[in-house]
Amino acid sequence: MAMKVHVQLDADLRGARGRAAELAAAGVDGLFTFEGPHDVFLPLLEAASSVDLELFTNVAIAFPRSPMHLAHAAYDLQEFSGGRFTLGLGSQVRAHIERRYGTTWSRPAARMRETVLAVKAIFDAWEGNSALEFRGEFSTHTLMTPNFDPGPNPFGPPPIRVGALGPLMTAAAAAVADGLLVLPFNSKRYFTQRTMPAVERGLESAGRSMSEFEVIPQAIVATGRTETELAEAMSGIRRLVAFYASTPAYVPVLEVEGWQDRQPVLAAMMRRRAFDDMAAVIDDHMLRTLAVVGTPEECADQIADRFHPHAREICCYFPFYNIATQHLTDLVAALHAG
Repeated sequence: MAMKVHVQLDADLRGARGRAAELAAAGVDGLFTFEGPHDVFLPLLEAASSVDLELFTNVAIAFPRSPMHLAHAAYDLQEFSGGRFTLGLGSQVRAHIERRYGTTWSRPAARMRETVLAVKAIFDAWEGNSALEFRGEFSTHTLMTPNFDPGPNPFGPPPIRVGALGPLMTAAAAAVADGLLVLPFNSKRYFTQRTMPAVERGLESAGRSMSEFEVIPQAIVATGRTETELAEAMSGIRRLVAFYASTPAYVPVLEVEGWQDRQPVLAAMMRRRAFDDMAAVIDDHMLRTLAVVGTPEECADQIADRFHPHAREICCYFPFYNIATQHLTDLVAALHAG
């Protein structure tokens, strides 16, 4: 099955336009940003002016922002890009919400569900379909005067996707959002045994069908054609896999594979900042189960095997190493060919 391919726009605001053009030349279908060391929305504005690709946040952290802030940013990017933007939202973990963003944490799945509904209610009011009358548990939006109303978006309201790992957040996404962004730390077993059943429960609870919902997985990819290239790529992703595996939020993935005992070991190493030791805990079998590793064509086959038949799009992630442009081009071509 042929798949659309999206990759990270891995550049700051100054370099976003040029990097977007480089990635477009490799044949990718879309670009995404994540909430890292730079703003999650602004680089997409630069990309929209230089390439004709799909654009989305993957993800913008929802809870520190008002649904009104999210709606305005999404509306403007949708209009500026000519209808190519999708708002991807995520929850982050409690420590970051409280200690980095300085805001409150509570019932993340319920709060995300309400955030999506609130943003959609704001869009609906701007489209002229209804008065703004959203009253939720976490926020209320009942005032929209003409000087703050941008009016109908000429390209329609942008879709909303939700990044999720656990069953409650995944089901909430399936109930109210337009798509699911499957977090990159996953395995074939976790995707089939935990993610897709939660999607089905969420859709059923809302009386929706799979035809109304997109499942877009993410894959951590280590690719190369020589032993040296592949060793460098594997070394890079091993560090990221170790970081994910040290985090309590990702224990469910480890449990499915029988590796849950490694999380406290890795967490202790993280507290000591023993990063090299952490990477050594991730053996090759674990790495190949949680990521995809090989030539571009082998990686494409692994992605298809892991996510078929549930996904028609994939987000490829190449952390901590520089993928060769030709290897990216080859990977995209192989995924397009199916």
